[in-house]
Order: sequence, then structure tokens, then C-alpha cells
Amino acid sequence: MLTPLSLRRIVAVWWPLAASWLLMAAELPALSAVIARLAEPEAHLAAYGGIVFPLALIFESPIIMLLAASTALSKDWASYRLGYRFMMITSAILTAIHVLVAFTPLYDIVARELLGAPEATLEPGRIGLMLMTPWTWSIAYRRFHQGVLIRFGRSQAVSVGTVIRLGADLLVLAAGYAIHTLPGIAVATAAVAAGVICEAVFIGLIVRPVLKGGLREAPPVEPPLTLRAFFAFYIPLALTSLIMLLANPLGSASLSRMPQALASLAAWAPLTGLIFIFRSMGIAYNEVVVALLDEPEAAHQLRRFTTLLALATTGLLLLMAATPLSMVWFGNLSALRPDLAELAKIGLWFALPLPALSVMQSWYQGAILHGRRTGGLTESVIIYLIVYAILAGAGVAWGQTTGLYVGLGVLTLATLAQTVWLWVRSRGVMRQIDDKTIEGL
Repeated sequence: MLTPLSLRRIVAVWWPLAASWLLMAAELPALSAVIARLAEPEAHLAAYGGIVFPLALIFESPIIMLLAASTALSKDWASYRLGYRFMMITSAILTAIHVLVAFTPLYDIVARELLGAPEATLEPGRIGLMLMTPWTWSIAYRRFHQGVLIRFGRSQAVSVGTVIRLGADLLVLAAGYAIHTLPGIAVATAAVAAGVICEAVFIGLIVRPVLKGGLREAPPVEPPLTLRAFFAFYIPLALTSLIMLLANPLGSASLSRMPQALASLAAWAPLTGLIFIFRSMGIAYNEVVVALLDEPEAAHQLRRFTTLLALATTGLLLLMAATPLSMVWFGNLSALRPDLAELAKIGLWFALPLPALSVMQSWYQGAILHGRRTGGLTESVIIYLIVYAILAGAGVAWGQTTGLYVGLGVLTLATLAQTVWLWVRSRGVMRQIDDKTIEGL
């Protein structure tokens, strides 16, 4: 008889992934802290948070769900090879698009006209986007093979890879800060590029024994995975990430058109970087649900863990917002000017529900992925984007409140709408799982 899933096993699978996401989440605050200590910090922080990072996320959006897809589908050698070819071809196309925007006059159209970025941020943004060229391909290669590692019980290697990435980041950041004459945006984006390349190389090496052993020896899945079946599974996921990440440049464009635009954009990266630290522990839960939901008594134990994790992450963010820790973070560690630090501190309260919503989304998304009903994910992010666009547009039209607060409120409400829809679309899969559990008793 199979052993029922326990909370201890859930934690054992979750914590290496959570550690990996937590370390990745530490990257943005580290970048912000160094930029804030170099020349023209406000313009360079705004360029990174308002131009470079949102555009880089758009370029990578079609491949960002490769981790979930690979975890779910890389069950035998033929399935792996099919996914690998898709990953390499798609990465080449997306990198070409990145180069086209970063190195041609198309950049001015995107940054100045579409994003409405302040003039002071345009040239730093161009430099940063150029240095971020390796970003998409490195992340695609890394995420695809991380899925293989998770599928074959090697999730600890994922967190080791993230340590290597963060180590490379910090090494480049330290060198740039020591030199102290390089532009802050150049130091930050060079660090990001070095980090993702180093992590991709490590994951490529550590996955080799799995590729040569467990994956090659795995029995062929029935029916075999076809390109049509792969696209039917993955295209909704790709659309999900693309639509979701469109909100980033949309948010930058709206902040640029609201009161205190430059200050809001400058505070946005340090603030959302801190919020992401608390959200990351919930985001890491998605692959755990995908990997474990078919085990005995999984639904009951995963629900328990979902509740515990949501309460814990929300409590930690509340502690940060309600105590002097927030000013220590923004003022001392992030080196923001006192007015920007105060702006960011107040902004934390608008984001208080986000950690719990991230946990709930991972639970519902994992169930939907388990049932291979990925269309529900696309629907949820369409709802997210519609709500985000309507509320952000209303904030711009009103124009009476600091852009940072409007942006965070919009982000929270849009995330809530998305979470509710995911709950609705996951109920069918949950009922099927509960029925099977009852039959097995």
C-alpha cells in the first residue's frame, strides 16, 4: 500500500523550492540597494523598475511557465526531447526580439511613447536593456531543466543553483560598488545577466545524471506526448504568463502619468522587491502541488499546508509593515531618501493581502495543472489584466493620489479577482480528487 502524504513530506519538497524563490527574491532588494548608493540613484532606480525589468519580463513571458510544464510533462525521454526543442527554438526567437528592441530605434518608441517613461530614465534604461540580452535564453534553459530535477526528486539542486546565481549577482554588485564610477543601472543589469548565466550552467551540469539515468530509463508514457498535445497544454500557460506580465509595463505607464511619478517609480522596485520576498514562499508552492497531488490523501494535507503557509506569510509582512523594521529596510538597507522610504513604508499596507493570495493561487493553479485544464489559467489572467487596466486607468483619470499607492491598490485588487476565478475553475478538479479519495477509503 502507498504511504499517505504527510505534512512533513510536503515541507521536504517545498522548502528547497521556497529557498530558491526566496534567494531570487533577495536579488531585487540587493540591486536596488547598490543602485541607491551610486550616482543619480532616483533616475536609475526608476529606469530599472519602470523600463528594464518590465520589458525583460515581457520578453521572457512565453517561456516562464516552462518550469511547471516540464515538471508535469517530462516523464520520459521522448517527452523531454520534445519540450527541449520547443524551449531552444522559442528562446532564440525571443532573444532576437529583445535585441531588436534594445539595440535599435524601436527602443525610443517603446520606452518614450508606449511606457511614457520620464526623460531622465531613457538612456539608463537603454543601457540596462542591452546588458540584459542573455536573460531570456538563460532562464528558459534553467527553468526547463529545473522541472526535470523536481520531477525526479532532485529539488534540492534547484536551491543550490539559486545560491550560485545570487553569489554571482553579489560578486558583480560588489565589484561595481567598489569601482563606484560605473552607472548604477549598468552594475545592476550586468549582475543579473551574470547570475542567470551561472545558474543556467550549473543546472545544465547537475541535470546530466538525471538525463542519462532516471529519465532515459523511465518507461514511455501512454499515450505518447505529441507536439499537438504539448501545445494544447502549454499555449494556455504561455498566454497566461504573457498576459500577466503585460501588467508590468502597464503599471509603469500608469505610474508615469500619476502624481509623484519619478518618486513612485523610484520606490517601486525596492518596495515590490520586499513584497516579492513574502510572496515567493507561496509562488514556490505551485510545483509542489503539481508534483504531489496524485499521492494518497494529498488533497487534505495540501489544503492544511495552504492555510498554514498563507497565515505565516501574511503575518510576516504584517510584522514588517507595523514595526520599525520597514524603515530599517527602506532607509538603512535600501538606502532610499527619507521621503522615498516613508512613501514605500506606507505602500506596504496596500499590499498586505498579496502573500496569502500567492499561496492560494499556487494551490488552485496546481490543481488545474494536475487536471490539465490549463485554459482556466489563461482566463484568470485575462480577468487580472482587465481589472488592472480599468483600475489603473481610473487612477490616471482621477490623478489626485500618489501613483505608488494607486499602483499597489490596483495590483492587490486585480490579484484578488484572479484568485477568485482560479478557485472557481479548480473546483471541478478538486471534486474529482475528493471522489477518488472517498473511493479509496
